[in-house]
Amino acid sequence: MGITLGPNQYGKAEVRLVTVNRSGPVHHVKDLTVSTSLRGELAATHLTGDNSDVVATDTQKNTVYAFAKESPVGEIEDFALRLGRHFVGSFSHISGARVLIEEHGWDRIAVDGKPHDHAFSKAGNEKRTTAVTVQDDRAWVVSGLDDLVVLKSTGSEFHGFPREKYTTLPETDDRILATAVTARWRYQGDGIDWTASHAEVRRILLETFATKHSLSLQQSLYAMGEAVLEARPEVAEVRLSLPNKHHFLVDLSPFGLKNDNEVFYAADRPYGLIEGTVLRDDAEDAGLAWHTLAAF
Repeated sequence: MGITLGPNQYGKAEVRLVTVNRSGPVHHVKDLTVSTSLRGELAATHLTGDNSDVVATDTQKNTVYAFAKESPVGEIEDFALRLGRHFVGSFSHISGARVLIEEHGWDRIAVDGKPHDHAFSKAGNEKRTTAVTVQDDRAWVVSGLDDLVVLKSTGSEFHGFPREKYTTLPETDDRILATAVTARWRYQGDGIDWTASHAEVRRILLETFATKHSLSLQQSLYAMGEAVLEARPEVAEVRLSLPNKHHFLVDLSPFGLKNDNEVFYAADRPYGLIEGTVLRDDAEDAGLAWHTLAAF
């Protein structure tokens, strides 16, 4: 029986980085979590413990901090591309790099109705994300967002599903629909304005969720992805993960009260998990864009 080493990578996970741009009286904060992974000629360390080709994970961490000092972080996509290309270009035995970045938002505190120059409040749990893969002289960018919590109090139905002996869920033509959106979209082409594109994709996702009369969360998922692709030619495909945050009517009849779709119990688990991909038929080949990224 032969045994061989399969695909592998290694790196530094969840490097916490906060930068303050003090170039003027108005300060700008960047709050990131950066994870790096390297691939290449790494058989020796696995098979014999020879570490002569291992760029230490501590070195990768320090590179993140040094790059943040040497030039402004800027857009997370650009920062990830700089890091990935550095690792691949600086070490002959490293042929590929994957850089994941989450950006945690901060809002300026308003004082007398005006944004303060250097005081901030946490924007919430939503995070802007990017996943950059560099392989030799190629690069792929997948950006997105996590934990965008949305709710609509009507405009959602769910009925017509199979019923059998284990089915207890009642059909409804008016329900609360709530989810925490995780979205990933793969970019194609050059010269992309990362900030503008992210803002527009986010806006389209929100507006479509709000306005699409939904017969299922699956229908909403497809409509949201379709709307992004129709409006944004720089996006090749959209992947969405939508956990259904169930809201169940509370039975108030024991108290002589009628519940007219007004009082609910919000259950955190178990929950339905709706996931899918919406892809334009003329999209560029995905290459390594999704390689080793966590699947939905």
